[in-house]
Amino acid sequence: MSRGVRPIIAWLPAFLPAVLSFWPQPAKAQSNSPEAIAVVRSAVAAETQASHTDLSIWTYWDHDVTPGQDAAYYTIETRQGTLRRMIRKNGRPLTTKQAQAETRRIESFVASPSAQARVRRDRAHDDAQAAQLLAILPDAFLWTIVSQTPRWVTLHFQPNPQYSPPETDMEARVMSAMAGEMIVARDGDRIRSLRGRLTHSILIGFGLLAKLYAGGTFDVERREVGEGRWQITQTHVHIAGHALLFKTIGQQEDEVKTGWKPSTDETLEQAARTLDAPAAKP
Repeated sequence: MSRGVRPIIAWLPAFLPAVLSFWPQPAKAQSNSPEAIAVVRSAVAAETQASHTDLSIWTYWDHDVTPGQDAAYYTIETRQGTLRRMIRKNGRPLTTKQAQAETRRIESFVASPSAQARVRRDRAHDDAQAAQLLAILPDAFLWTIVSQTPRWVTLHFQPNPQYSPPETDMEARVMSAMAGEMIVARDGDRIRSLRGRLTHSILIGFGLLAKLYAGGTFDVERREVGEGRWQITQTHVHIAGHALLFKTIGQQEDEVKTGWKPSTDETLEQAARTLDAPAAKP
């Protein structure tokens, strides 16, 4: 799956437990609208096609806030993988010691074929799983059109009671608890945003193995960063739960990516040199 398109579905395995809407659920939306389903199927087809044909690679600034850390990175995609260097931590430039540690971390990864292979395996697994989840969107939900403009179609989705996910497919099971809103661009049928809320808690093993609490929210925003090239520019995830006898778990993250430019680095070695240059360390 291409680096340029992969993000539209790559977040699905990790964050599906939180996907659902910030907006009230229309009480009358109890069946599929044929027009809405046609829009969804076209969007799924467009994203699937793009995942196989868009080979673009990019550089961008990544501001990622998680519990305990507020970090900004400069990220470079290459044909061999992606590298990023932390530039600021908790709002401050890195100390000399921290910057040296970043350099050693990057050098270690570039020099380790085994580490790179692990990342590739993880990405391939996520890609396959995410592609499967994207494919079932038309069947897992009931879809209705909320509004239309010359540029956008806004759709509401809620669980389809006729959809029965495999018992062993945890991500698909979680989808049965989702409701939310998706916006699709008329030009190219690309997904612009997907926002949602977990409508009820998910119990695994009667809640002893895991529980994801109702009310968790998820917001993915995408933009066209180049001609026909779409990327996730913002991700906001706020969910909570527990696993393995009440050990607290959760996803709390706000990530914003800006300054998109085509990458000129083809290899990890080239990217490492670019990241070590003064221009990459303001």
